[in-house]
Amino acid sequence: MTVLEAATAAPAPAGPVTAGPVTAAPAAAAPAAAGVPPDRQLLMYRAMVVGRAFNRQATAFSRQGRLAVYPSSRGQEACQVGSALAVRPTDWLFPTYRESVALLTRGIDPVQVLTLFRGDQHCGYDPVTEHTAPQCTPLATQCLHAAGLADAARMAGDPIVALAYIGDGATSEGDFHEALNYAAVRRAPVVFLVQNNQYAISVPLAKQTAARTLADKAAGYGMPGVRIDGNDVLQVYRAVHDAAERARAGHGPTLIEAVTYRIDAHTNADDDTRYRPAGEADVWAAQDPVDRLERDLLAAGVLDRAAADGIAAAADAFAGELSARFSAPPTGDPMQMFRHVYHHLPPHLREQSERLAAELAADGQGD
Repeated sequence: MTVLEAATAAPAPAGPVTAGPVTAAPAAAAPAAAGVPPDRQLLMYRAMVVGRAFNRQATAFSRQGRLAVYPSSRGQEACQVGSALAVRPTDWLFPTYRESVALLTRGIDPVQVLTLFRGDQHCGYDPVTEHTAPQCTPLATQCLHAAGLADAARMAGDPIVALAYIGDGATSEGDFHEALNYAAVRRAPVVFLVQNNQYAISVPLAKQTAARTLADKAAGYGMPGVRIDGNDVLQVYRAVHDAAERARAGHGPTLIEAVTYRIDAHTNADDDTRYRPAGEADVWAAQDPVDRLERDLLAAGVLDRAAADGIAAAADAFAGELSARFSAPPTGDPMQMFRHVYHHLPPHLREQSERLAAELAADGQGD
């Protein structure tokens, strides 16, 4: 029995998910590391340590005013690394604004990942080359794009799978419903991965859905719903891998709810002390996914202290190199914002365009 089959056969737990231990993982009854080779586990560990360093550095950039905004995924690295490694390089990712670590794990250049948050362009990488859609800010619209691409691939006989990332708040959006319904009816090869980090910005889960669990919503669309411990990278890897292979075999989409916690605020512009009880984040930090995997690998003899220190040093070096590369100013054309949206600019935008062109010309930057 696969993780997917075991999870869908088990009843979902009732009641709110608390800081722990996380009660949401029916697949946890099986050895989490089963079927994942040690070198693969080490790869996950390295990617999570580097992802943590990236979150730390990007948050620093936002505080220095070098990024317009940054939504940290500290505490959610297991969801992002485990899922990105569970699919093939030719499969497509449909990320939200919080999936920067998943994009890094896919191999996208970190400066290109941050381009959106600096405001240089809507996307810093080539989506077709990377098989990764631009990071999506509107809630749940990427779910429709994932379902459409996956269905088109199915009809063309192309064996690719679309992995759509969603936050818990986005499951209350109409686009989420339409995408899951469409994908289920069309048996489109999509994996919908919900990272339930407990808050839709400032709204706790219990105040934005009456569903017993988010995985329960799958039943309404006629697809399997799986609830896993999102702070266990091996559970995430197995659940997404099994769901992707099930989709690739023609059995349609799966909804996975990964229960986790956003340690940092929603973004650097958010004050989480206004809506989160004091000490709550500290309780969840005790289940930190990076520390947890490190402890497991040390106990299993897959990792030793010297190797862990070496990986930490490499992550620090990665962050230092990123800081140096990010000090270069953006080279984009400011007039780009007026192109490719309207064939004929409305009068107010035409006026703004002309004023900006005049200012650039006065500064010697015009055409």
